[in-house]
Amino acid sequence: MPSILVEKLVKRFGAFTAVNQVSFQIRAGEIFGLLGPNGSGKSTTIRMLCGLLTPSSGSATVVGLDVARQAEAVREHIGYMSQKFSLYNDLTALENLQFFAGLYGVKGSALHERIAWALKMAGLAGSEQLLTGELSGGWKQRLALGCAVLHRPQVLFLDEPTAGVDPLSRRQFWELIHQMSREGVTILVTTHYMDEAEYCNRLALINQGLIVAMGTPTEIKQIAIKGALLLVECNPLGRALAAIKQAPGVIDASVFGAALHVVVGATRQPLTELPAFLASHDIQVDRIELIPPSLEDAFVSLTGDHTFSGDAPQ
Repeated sequence: MPSILVEKLVKRFGAFTAVNQVSFQIRAGEIFGLLGPNGSGKSTTIRMLCGLLTPSSGSATVVGLDVARQAEAVREHIGYMSQKFSLYNDLTALENLQFFAGLYGVKGSALHERIAWALKMAGLAGSEQLLTGELSGGWKQRLALGCAVLHRPQVLFLDEPTAGVDPLSRRQFWELIHQMSREGVTILVTTHYMDEAEYCNRLALINQGLIVAMGTPTEIKQIAIKGALLLVECNPLGRALAAIKQAPGVIDASVFGAALHVVVGATRQPLTELPAFLASHDIQVDRIELIPPSLEDAFVSLTGDHTFSGDAPQ
């Protein structure tokens, strides 16, 4: 049986449908990413799977337990970490760990062992008396992860866990995630960093409550990008975007940072003809080259957000 099984899950808030007929399953030990823009239904889905929200219809099980009928039992088997730092800043690192250990019912010899493990994992061994509010973002993040898994949960839910954390700390955090995965922990993560999404075994892209694509990162790119992808550096960018969509052989175009990403049906003709086409529209072309598609490109193609700024969407 899958560690997480979701079938036609729906959540309505009055007339608004936040999650619409969502279905997926996650194997034990798998890292599964849920990606989508703000308001797409990611956090609502996680809250239903944690037993915090009751589904309007459909079904979901976590470690074989029904999230609607056995919500209390589900919470005994899961860990949860959100983007909003949930620890107490006026307690020391050790006091936060002791507090959460009490909430999870970790006692006896296991208590000392698990707290020692969490301090070592967080890089705080020997510094456990520091006030949590004085810790750096990376230390806080690892401490929060330690608190979330003190009771050795079978499933870990991470809702935008690395928001606002520096790149080195994010990489260290993901090393811990992969270590837990190797130990058999099932992990469902939402992230707005597309480089992080590449670390997942499989992904589901959700938009307006609907799953629009699912598969490995490589499969998602193949699903989304039907053709070759060109990087076009030109000026002025806004007028170039409007013009290039009318060019022969162009399927789609989007703004990525200070350049355009252009999907074309065949490579040779657009590469040779686009410079002249853009020049005829008084657009200066600095560079055109063939590039491999990224998850950002897939995200833009599948969600219709054609004004991607270069920072991955949430």
